[in-house]
Amino acid sequence: MALHAYIPNGVRNLGSLLETFLPWLGLPIPILAGLAVYRRSAPAGIAVLLPIVVWLALFGEIVLPAKGGGPHDLRVVSNNVLAGNEDPAATSRQLVAADPDVIGLQEIPSNAVAAYEAELASAYRYHVVRGTVGLWSRFPITEPSAVDLRLGWDRALRAVVHAPAGTIAVYVAHMPSVRVDVDQGFTADQRDDSAEALGEALSAERNPRVVLLADLNGSVYDRALAPITAQLDSAQAAAGSGFGFSWPAGFPLARIDHVLIRGVDVAHAWVLPADGSDHRPVAADLRLAKSTG
Repeated sequence: MALHAYIPNGVRNLGSLLETFLPWLGLPIPILAGLAVYRRSAPAGIAVLLPIVVWLALFGEIVLPAKGGGPHDLRVVSNNVLAGNEDPAATSRQLVAADPDVIGLQEIPSNAVAAYEAELASAYRYHVVRGTVGLWSRFPITEPSAVDLRLGWDRALRAVVHAPAGTIAVYVAHMPSVRVDVDQGFTADQRDDSAEALGEALSAERNPRVVLLADLNGSVYDRALAPITAQLDSAQAAAGSGFGFSWPAGFPLARIDHVLIRGVDVAHAWVLPADGSDHRPVAADLRLAKSTG
């Protein structure tokens, strides 16, 4: 755990694969602690303290009681809705039930765009779709544009949302999929290239308030996503709301769906129940007037 950054990515992207599931490396700790108690061994107990300290150093801030709370200006939700979703209307209704002000959707097939538009229209007057991603908002949207992820088709967009508390640049993005197999290992080169492209777009963003609603196909610990994560904070981590695993929906093992922020504060962040997709939606309540303390 302590030396994960030194595991090379040059060999089948093993470093990125490990970092995607990094919190789970602490799973043996309770077993080792139980064995130490069973053996009534003081040296074993002292030895177990080392991985406990390392794990808490890495993740303690996330699992400690929530630091957020209080009022918020904007509630956002992000969801990879699954291209093969059999009931887009039901998924849309579940998202609306969470009462977000802004919704970012990824993996919308062209034949389902109308279904999402129809179901979300009554609650969200403003929306924009670019390729397989879309943004719905209760507040006016201006400056919509596609963001080039070097793929040849649109999987990311940027727009400005004019909320009552102020304007905010909202990005919706879906990084290319990754694969794990025996022959090629963890194949993520296309995703990593797209992460560099999105990082360049975020670096050029002039609005001081930024929210990224994204399926990054990786965790914030994955070094290959540093072009993005070095510029933005995780709303889930900032709120101290736990790991918030979002995938797979039936038994989440990793946080690959994110609300990432810059120039705003987080009041609360959480994961919504499964809604018919293979990803669970992620949500955050944001304060647009960032504190200076």
